[in-house]
Amino acid sequence: MNPYDWKKKYFDKTFSCIFIVALSPILVLSFILASWDSKSFGIFKQKRIGQWGNPFVIYKLKTMHPKTKKISLLGAFFRKSKIDELPQLFNILKGDMSFVGPRPDVEGYYDLLKGDDRRVLALKPGLTSEASLKYSNEEYLLAKQKNPLEYNDTVIFPDKIRMNIHYLETRNFSGDLKIIIKTILKVFAS
Repeated sequence: MNPYDWKKKYFDKTFSCIFIVALSPILVLSFILASWDSKSFGIFKQKRIGQWGNPFVIYKLKTMHPKTKKISLLGAFFRKSKIDELPQLFNILKGDMSFVGPRPDVEGYYDLLKGDDRRVLALKPGLTSEASLKYSNEEYLLAKQKNPLEYNDTVIFPDKIRMNIHYLETRNFSGDLKIIIKTILKVFAS
C-alpha cells in the first residue's frame, strides 16, 4: 500500500468514527424524523457500484414518501442540507466508501464502462468529489431538460467520468483535503 492509500484509509476510518460520534444527536434525530415523515424505517438502502465494480449497499435517510414517491418538505430540506447523506459515514467506516472519490452510481453506469474509462473503478466511491461539487444541482439541471436521461447519459455522466479519471491521475492527500473543505463551504453556503 503506497503512502497516499495508507493515509486515506487511516483518515477515512478515524474521521468517520469521530463524525459518527460527534454527529450522533443529529443522526438519531434525523432518523426519527425521516421515519416519522415517511411512516416507515427512516433509512433508504440501495445497491450501488463500488470499487472494482463490486456492488455494495449505500445508506441514506429517506426523503421520499414510499407510497407517493414524491419528495417531502422534510426530505427536500434533508437533501438541500445534505443531512440525508450522513448515514454514509457508516459506509465509510465499513470500507465501502471514502470521504473523497466518485459518487457511487446505480447499476448500468460505472459497471458498464469500457476501455480506459474503466480505470475509474480503481477508485473507492466517495461522499464528495470535484464532479459532485460541479453537479451539486444535478436534479435541477436534469429537470430543465427535454430528455433528462439522454442528457445525463450524453453530457453529465461522460463529464463526471472525465473528471474522475483526472482525479485518479492526480490524487493526493492535500488535494482530498481541499475537496472536503470546498464541500463543507458549499454545504454551509446553500
